Amino acid sequence: MSMSWRLHRLPSASPAKAFAARIVAILLALVFAGLVLAVTGAKPLELASEVIDSSLGSSFGLQDLGVLLVPLILTGLSVAVGQQIGIWNIGAEGQFYAGAFGAAVVGLFVPGPPVVILPLMFLGGLLGGLVWILIPTLARAYAGVNELITTLLLNFVAVLLVFYVSTSAWRDRTANSATGRLSAEIPELWGSIHWGFPVAILAAIIVAGLLAFSRWGYEVRLVGSNPAAAHYAGIPARRHLITVMLLSGAIAGLAGMLEIAGTVHRLQGGISNNYGYLGIMVAVLARNSAIGVIFSAALMAFILNSGIVLQTQGLTTSAVLAITGLILFLTAIGDELAHYHIARDKA
Repeated sequence: MSMSWRLHRLPSASPAKAFAARIVAILLALVFAGLVLAVTGAKPLELASEVIDSSLGSSFGLQDLGVLLVPLILTGLSVAVGQQIGIWNIGAEGQFYAGAFGAAVVGLFVPGPPVVILPLMFLGGLLGGLVWILIPTLARAYAGVNELITTLLLNFVAVLLVFYVSTSAWRDRTANSATGRLSAEIPELWGSIHWGFPVAILAAIIVAGLLAFSRWGYEVRLVGSNPAAAHYAGIPARRHLITVMLLSGAIAGLAGMLEIAGTVHRLQGGISNNYGYLGIMVAVLARNSAIGVIFSAALMAFILNSGIVLQTQGLTTSAVLAITGLILFLTAIGDELAHYHIARDKA
């Protein structure tokens, strides 16, 4: 009797194995990037020390990470929620802008004290994101139109709409291509980190709880993993599809509201900094786990902040983007390899 070895792919990887694979992938990416930098004459160890000191060794660096975390958690959560039922929401960028637009309408044109305006801005952000995903939702639910196309194309509409109103119709004469300052702002929690930070964390925890412990979450996951079984069990797949997509858009809209009310304080073009698209990578790295989104968003925030630090040390934007892409690429490969194991078969 002879023995043979085969590579098998498991449907899921243990958390410990997935975490170890991710750490190894990041270390390999950093080593490879360091070797390339050394060949070009840079000093990778000094650069790494500067990145760590600037990002984690000072309150200013930690505050920068916290500011980046808020939109990354929410846009990543938006994409991850859609994936629970097999939907790719590529429109988190547009829904982010729509949420910022909805919040700006309240913050600029509705009179009242901040204690009243802030909750209304919160609702305006949720409603903006929800409205922006409504057409793709109905098109997918009732006509079978692929949401990849509709959500993606609406991104450009939202970006151009915000750019138009902030540079013409609502432009503040004293500002540079932006509206006036909003009448209400989210209070600061620590330095530049505002109370939107715990809101984002809480949103991820609530969504994770709903998906794991509620009947709605169970049915959504069943529809996403086995539509035939869900249909046989009499689960209303179309209704769940609509609720999940609307929730996904509302979460991305909330990200826009928190960004405009807590960080930027004005509506202007470029407010997103591609957070909607980065949210796709955050969700993929988190393997669409609502809690995992928090940690993958932290990794993404650190990578983005590190890129800014490296540029201040003389690296070009292209080099920073190459290092960032390498880290994300190898991390994704590590996540996939964590599903494989070598098994010994008897022949």
